[in-house]
Amino acid sequence: MELSNLRPAEGSVQSDNFRRGRGHGSGNGKTAGKGHKGQKARSGAPRPGFEGGQMPLFRRLPKRGFKNINHKEIVGINVSVLDVFEDGAVVDIDALKAQGIIKKELDGVKILGNGEITKKLTVKANAFSAAAKEKIENVGGTTEVI
Repeated sequence: MELSNLRPAEGSVQSDNFRRGRGHGSGNGKTAGKGHKGQKARSGAPRPGFEGGQMPLFRRLPKRGFKNINHKEIVGINVSVLDVFEDGAVVDIDALKAQGIIKKELDGVKILGNGEITKKLTVKANAFSAAAKEKIENVGGTTEVI
């Protein structure tokens, strides 16, 4: 057993989509999980991050750089890594995962031109560098953008 394999016991985790405030028999009636009185029990409770008028933490901390909301996380693979496949094989994202070369494809896979390739492969990926495309086609392989 490892930390990455830990799971809660079967049936111990309940979903959060039950109906609140529908009587005592529901197990969540009367105060509907909000306790007794107080600001958080009432409607119009403050938004998350509100600190009673004090400057909130997320506004006190310095912001640096630029966070592009359209940023894509591309996995780069060098052509030298593709030599593990047999001659004439079709190399796509599923084949790369099965071989253990990539764990997740994230937003795409790009084949880069570092190293040498000796086998004739049909490579299907989201993008190719010019050097990678040239090296794959020089040994008789084909590249296909998916």
